[in-house]
Amino acid sequence: MSYYIHNVPGRLRLKSPKIKKNENVADEVKKTLSTISGIATIDINLTTGSLLVNYNPKTTSHQDIISILQRKGYFDETKAKTNEQYIHGAASKAGHLVGKAVLGAFVQEALEGSALSLLAALL
Repeated sequence: MSYYIHNVPGRLRLKSPKIKKNENVADEVKKTLSTISGIATIDINLTTGSLLVNYNPKTTSHQDIISILQRKGYFDETKAKTNEQYIHGAASKAGHLVGKAVLGAFVQEALEGSALSLLAALL
């Protein structure tokens, strides 16, 4: 799993392999973030390593939250994919798979035609 980041003012979602399936780290993250003024809720999904922080953008910024998590070693922004990068990667992968499927169908059709032509010629 890689790092992921998505921010809409007032709502920050991060994914970190450091949090995934690690209850001790999740508890430490919650304690660390609960000291920041302006944070309303902190939800952590241990299965995915996802952290959802709802905050007041007039009191704190998403960059303040990220900076604290980086200093503590829970997140690495330099390795994080943004939502746009994630969607682009998924779309590219889907396009590649569709292209392979279309090519495979053409090849199969061509080979079926050749096999039938060969069989007809032999009969």
